[in-house]
Amino acid sequence: MKSYQPLFRSPIILLCLALSWVISFSPIAKSETGSLAQPGTLQKVLEKKTLRVGVSLFTPWTIKNQDGQFVGFEIDVAKQLAKDLGVTPEFHVFDWEKIIPALLNREIDIIVAGIVITPQRALKVNFSQPYDSSGIGLVTNIALTKTFKGPKDLNSPDVIIASVTGTISEDLARRVFSKATLKTFATSQEAIEAVKSGKVHGYVEHEAITTFVALDHPEIVDEPLSKPLLETRAGFAVNKRDPDFINFLNAWITAHEADTWLASVHKYWFEGVEWRKELEKTP
Repeated sequence: MKSYQPLFRSPIILLCLALSWVISFSPIAKSETGSLAQPGTLQKVLEKKTLRVGVSLFTPWTIKNQDGQFVGFEIDVAKQLAKDLGVTPEFHVFDWEKIIPALLNREIDIIVAGIVITPQRALKVNFSQPYDSSGIGLVTNIALTKTFKGPKDLNSPDVIIASVTGTISEDLARRVFSKATLKTFATSQEAIEAVKSGKVHGYVEHEAITTFVALDHPEIVDEPLSKPLLETRAGFAVNKRDPDFINFLNAWITAHEADTWLASVHKYWFEGVEWRKELEKTP
């Protein structure tokens, strides 16, 4: 008959078990499992009753009216998100290239700025599922491009293409117009002025912006493309190691897609003109 010796008679095994017991109950291990972990962003937001929202000025995502108030699609989204959390939104405006660093430095809790989901950005931040989509288009200066036969003529060393620094539009412009000279600007407003004034031949940007510029200045600029250069998807961006926050955001998106709130707000800002009339009335 086989006999089995008690496992704990081995000093080496006893030592290993003792070490594993110490490690399993150490503060480091507990912090990883969450029992002694620092509160996540969502918990801090709920405790402080304030949601610090990072935005960037792109019409109609975020606009600063003449009263100094922020309005726009993302402002409505952030306000509804804060309302559903039972907290107050606090808006912080950044040039686009500075908005992700601000999140990483904990200056803000979340980016609500139409930030396009990309694998490269996902290495730095965590994205929610998409809640919005758009396309990237092109607007050109009529006087500078009147002899051009088509968009392909823009891909020339003599041509200057504008974009906003650090955006998907900049990356796309470099790929599509690789032979042209790319000039980047800190803000969309600066790039718009450049194409209007003839300092650049064209401006690559999200279609809502290119469309509004062409509508507002039909004698100066043109929107030559029949379809976007690229279709994009945007989501909320938060810091890494915030699974509870991501879980809430995904649930929030699902709920407001189901009740069509997101669709109605998108339609108001991207298809309607009423908000443009209201901005014009602002003293």
